[in-house]
Amino acid sequence: MNHAFKTLLASAVLAFASLSAAAQDYPNKPIKLVVGFPPGGSNDAVARIIAPKMAEVLGQPVVIENKPGANATLGTDFVAKSAPDGYTITLGSLSPLVISLATYANIPYDTAKDFAPINTVALTPEVLAVHPSVPAKTLPELVALSKTKQVSLSSAGNGGLPHLAIELLKNESKGNFLHVPYKGAGPATIDTIGGHVNGIMMDVPAVSTQIREGKLRAIVVTNKQRSAVLPDTPTTAEQGLPSVVAVNWFGLMAPKGTPPAVIAKLNDALVKAVNHPQVMEEFKKIGIEGFLHASPEAYAKFLQEEIVRWGKIARDAGAKAD
Repeated sequence: MNHAFKTLLASAVLAFASLSAAAQDYPNKPIKLVVGFPPGGSNDAVARIIAPKMAEVLGQPVVIENKPGANATLGTDFVAKSAPDGYTITLGSLSPLVISLATYANIPYDTAKDFAPINTVALTPEVLAVHPSVPAKTLPELVALSKTKQVSLSSAGNGGLPHLAIELLKNESKGNFLHVPYKGAGPATIDTIGGHVNGIMMDVPAVSTQIREGKLRAIVVTNKQRSAVLPDTPTTAEQGLPSVVAVNWFGLMAPKGTPPAVIAKLNDALVKAVNHPQVMEEFKKIGIEGFLHASPEAYAKFLQEEIVRWGKIARDAGAKAD
């Protein structure tokens, strides 16, 4: 064994020992939880619900830091390029972690290569709702109506999950639906309530109040199970289109190279937080449901499946982000 190889081996052993020691001591300072969207949105709300309970388990503060921009790709990229020590993590979701890979021309990160998955956190399906003046009461009726007269459906913008859910519905139902993109959920909802478009595809929390108030009529939720927030609204499977599944999920990610022992501690804290009755109640208030995988490895497998599935849907539709 020559001197150079001995030196290299000793350095590797020392580095591994340092990582192991750091993992054993983790955490010994506050953890930064980056949210790629501004305060007030679903991602921000989910992060602020789980952070205090995770902090209780970990024994260190979990501090929310909002880094909005480019549909959360700026904040996501910031975490991808952060030190892999467990002190900078992100609460991502389907759009920045999966859909943006296919809808942005020059995405600065590769989700599969640049991140270490921790676990999913929560989910919400999309809901297809229409203006009360639309005569269709069921999804088959709406599809039939669209074949006699084009039905316009609004979304929060090009290249997001609601847009792709509309494209998926068009493809699977063969209905004549027109996607009308807006700059955000607020303007899309206002114009749909005003009757300027026939309907809307949106995350359940964004329009559940308007549905309960009768300003919009829910037709279907895009999931295999009914939403606890809209229990009277049937699923796409119940309405004859089981392949139309579009669920927005939220998940914690750390930079690639974060020690497995650190990932395990973060996952343990997350699972305990999501299963806490207070967190469950807070989730319910904002219209989402807890959603956990059995392990970080199971989350990684799910993530890869989502990248393949939504990448194909986006490419087939020719969907591009604004």
